[in-house]
Amino acid sequence: MTAALVSGASVAGLANAYWLAHHGYSVTVVERFDGLRPGGQAIDVRGPALNILERMGLLQAAEAKKTAIRGASFVDEYGNELSRDTESTPTGGVIDNPDIEILRDDLVGLLRDSLDDVEFLFGDSITGLDDRGDRVVVSFEQANAREVDLVVGADGLHSNVRRLAFGPESEFIRAIPTFMAIFTVPNFLNLDYWQMFHQSDTTVAGVYSARDNTEARAMFGFMDRDLKIDYRDTAAQFAELERRMAHDGWVRPQLLDYMRTAPDFYFDGLAQIVMDRWARGRVVLAGDPAHCSSPMSGQGTSLALLGAYILAGELARAQGDHERGFANYDSTFRGYVERTQRLVDMELGMDAGPMVAEEFYTVVHSIDLQEYP
Repeated sequence: MTAALVSGASVAGLANAYWLAHHGYSVTVVERFDGLRPGGQAIDVRGPALNILERMGLLQAAEAKKTAIRGASFVDEYGNELSRDTESTPTGGVIDNPDIEILRDDLVGLLRDSLDDVEFLFGDSITGLDDRGDRVVVSFEQANAREVDLVVGADGLHSNVRRLAFGPESEFIRAIPTFMAIFTVPNFLNLDYWQMFHQSDTTVAGVYSARDNTEARAMFGFMDRDLKIDYRDTAAQFAELERRMAHDGWVRPQLLDYMRTAPDFYFDGLAQIVMDRWARGRVVLAGDPAHCSSPMSGQGTSLALLGAYILAGELARAQGDHERGFANYDSTFRGYVERTQRLVDMELGMDAGPMVAEEFYTVVHSIDLQEYP
């Protein structure tokens, strides 16, 4: 049986594990975190990616875990409502459509529950990839080295597999001058399937209810073209957010207090990954390591699900010829990825409006899914 090692246990990694196992691979998933990583923002599954969930038997379960947000308000620095919208939200876009907005960790949980015959190595990370042509010898921080036939890097924007196989992140990253934090807080505003946001001159803060109003997710955002901050340095991130947010009004002081004790605090700069190839030898990239579109595209989760389906399907169609499978994965999916990444240029350069929304959904649906053996 062909052995595949998948690095990363979020949406892209687990979806790749599912489809590779579906096509007969023996699959191991390695994840640096000691378990499934909690937290993350509300994410969206759109258009043809809904078909992927349906083919996985997960569409109904995902529907049951939708955020079910009814609308959003913008408030002033004292919390007085300035405007409200029951037709669209900042996180999910148009409300009345077939798309599914779901918490990232809820979708990850559904994907994990769908994997019966997949081995997991939690609390470990890849340290070396020795591609010997007919196999890859993989070294780990904790586990003994092992030989596999294929390695799939699905380990996020700052991919370790990409660095080891393709080179430093700086060669592929396209930074967007926006930084974002997201973390879980109590539903202290008593939001009823609702979102609230306040935008100051330099920052934005938001809170939206989650999991049937039993909790909430908070987010901070700001723009800065020159800020350099290590995505792993939580203390520096706390200090930067304190400096920028503390005096901008609304409920920022409460959010900053919750931030320091949140179990799932996440902070990073927004970025895209642009590569001219996604495979080298027996190593291939999927999801954000290959083609991160950034949260601004609203398509990252859908790209992860679609890419996993296409990669495994093309490998199966190639009947063991990984080079042909990888090449067909690239040729089948690259155009759609590039169109999706251009959505961010559109959003940065144009005001939101009906024409933008129409163009967005034209891009979302601009791929024809194939049936694989």
